Amino acid sequence: MEFTHASKIAQELGISESQIQAVSVLLDEGATIPFIARYRKEATGSLNEVEVSSIRDRLGQLKELDIRRETILKSLEKHGHLTNELKAAVFAAESMAILDDLYLPFRPKRRTKATIAVEKGLEPLAKIIFEQAGVDPYAEAANYVDPGKSIDSAEDAITGAGHIIAEWINENPQARDRLRRLFMEKGKIRSTVASGMESKGVKYKDYFDWEEPVAKAPSHRILAMRRGEREDILNLTIAPPEEDAIAILDHLFVKGDGKDSKQVKLAIRDSYKRLLSRAIETEIRLASKESADAKAIKIFEDNLRQLLLAPPLGAKRVMGIDPGFRTGCKIVCLDRQGKFLHHETIYPHLTEKQTREAAQMVKILCQKYQIEAIAIGNGTAGRETGDFVKGLGLEKVHVVLVNESGASVYSSSAIAREEFPDLDLTIRGAVSIGRRLMDPLSELVKIDPKSIGVGQYQHDVDQTSLKQALDDVVISCVNHVGVDVNQASIQLLTYVSGLGLQLAKNIVAFRDENGPFRSRMDFKKVPRLGPKAFEQSAGFLRINRGRNPLDESAVHPESYPVVDAMARDLKCKVTDLMADETLRKKIDILRYVTDRIGIPTLSDILNELSKPGRDPRDSFSAFAFADGIKEIKDLKPGMKLPGIITNVTAFGAFADIGVHQDGLIHISEMANRYVKNPADIVKVNQKVTVTVIGVDIDRGRISLSMKKVTSS
Repeated sequence: MEFTHASKIAQELGISESQIQAVSVLLDEGATIPFIARYRKEATGSLNEVEVSSIRDRLGQLKELDIRRETILKSLEKHGHLTNELKAAVFAAESMAILDDLYLPFRPKRRTKATIAVEKGLEPLAKIIFEQAGVDPYAEAANYVDPGKSIDSAEDAITGAGHIIAEWINENPQARDRLRRLFMEKGKIRSTVASGMESKGVKYKDYFDWEEPVAKAPSHRILAMRRGEREDILNLTIAPPEEDAIAILDHLFVKGDGKDSKQVKLAIRDSYKRLLSRAIETEIRLASKESADAKAIKIFEDNLRQLLLAPPLGAKRVMGIDPGFRTGCKIVCLDRQGKFLHHETIYPHLTEKQTREAAQMVKILCQKYQIEAIAIGNGTAGRETGDFVKGLGLEKVHVVLVNESGASVYSSSAIAREEFPDLDLTIRGAVSIGRRLMDPLSELVKIDPKSIGVGQYQHDVDQTSLKQALDDVVISCVNHVGVDVNQASIQLLTYVSGLGLQLAKNIVAFRDENGPFRSRMDFKKVPRLGPKAFEQSAGFLRINRGRNPLDESAVHPESYPVVDAMARDLKCKVTDLMADETLRKKIDILRYVTDRIGIPTLSDILNELSKPGRDPRDSFSAFAFADGIKEIKDLKPGMKLPGIITNVTAFGAFADIGVHQDGLIHISEMANRYVKNPADIVKVNQKVTVTVIGVDIDRGRISLSMKKVTSS
């Protein structure tokens, strides 16, 4: 690490330099963010995952800046432009924009109006005019008339000199910095409909004539307008008041009111309109896009986290149903570990005879496989199938509608083909639906997060940044919950700290060949799972009913000796410590502080001993939609209905109320007060009560409100 970065990051994040340095060293040693946050609290001062991630990301940005800085310095030195003053300025630059401003005058260029004028020998005239010493430009220009160089008059010479001055102004770092700030502070983004595109771009109608400050434009509007521009429906511009920009440049470059200064003013206006405004607009467009991306990705992260950490039903014998009308309902039966046992197709929504046959088949399968819960996809025919199953009078069997977003993506994926090579796509989908009820996290990790349906403009944002952010969320969730190494799929193991696809495959292969793991120490026998991978992963991999009771906890094997010491000092077994709160209260953790283990880790150990291996997710609770409301045509304004949040965006949230079409709760309808951020009010999977305030059957749109009616 460049330790000069530690001070800068410390100031930006409000974290001490020593913490920044500790995180940097751990990252360089190959430690993962979950491992650092959970098991290296003494080194980092108990930084959490968000803080560690922020340090990692900022270090990456500064390293990119260093690489760019080094490239620029080498180029300047190679071409003989590097001076001590310029070198100092390059080292002092704190952003890519400033670095590029410094390099701009020296960067190899294509031929421009200015370079052509320089080739004609007009640079001395440009310098004389730019100095503004009170000379008569035309009198000076007469000395440069040369028909052989296509300079037929003093006017031609003045024009060429003006092009050179315009380029100098364009390349001036101070001018660019001042204009950059003006664009951000006073720039407005304006959207207009492209000629002849009114009928083709109906979905962008709100932006056919739209203008707002770029600094205040919300992320969803910026991304929507940019998409409209990309589809050739909209034209976008970003600009501040032109008079403000010209005033800045006049202040920087105009030194008087003589004839030469008037020529400089003309060059300023040419520079702004032809060069500077376009260059700075491009920068601001990029900056606003990056800001909009960051906000959209943050929303996606939060939604994905809520979805992945949804309460699991747990190890139950489940029937999964992928519902359908004409094509029938695909049924699968799964054991308590999610293993596929059987499948059938029933047709409960066609003829009376088929309905009776379907009812009989469901009852037979429930009895044969001792089904404890039935998971039904919430797509087409979901509500109708749910009502059919509930009407069968199955005792002690939970019937649950499950969000099936992305199930079809899984069904046709290489993962599904490898897992169920002999099953039809729809049968694989039913398996996924059933497993989602048992453990959403374990099943959803098999699907590209972008296909789960909780994002906002996910295809419009920077895909590299999106992938990094979503991978971070999945890794965080998997390691937060912990993984049963003897039950986990390859896909789930892939996200465990320190592993990855190849080690995950090796673990499953070793498990298949040698039987269940009985001890965390057995991980070391897995091919290619070396000391570093063991260190990073062992604490997050659980072994239920293993040889060592600590193996089913989040206590890291490196801390087992201290737990053994606690038990010896109390003359009891480790299992006694885990079972008896009275014994745990007798432990004085100060006695066990060492150079490696401090109060934070010891506190975590005691906390874990009190609830070893307990799932940190909320307990499962069933949800039911309103009876009799199955289609959008059943809705009437004023109805109060139960709903479940399916997606949160920058402008509101969407809720499933059981009619196959999610309704929008606009940000203005989320509470009886001003709401700045919808995520402050609702989360994905949250159960809510909403009021229908609008129904557009033709457009398939439902407007909902969470506001409470106040008495007058």
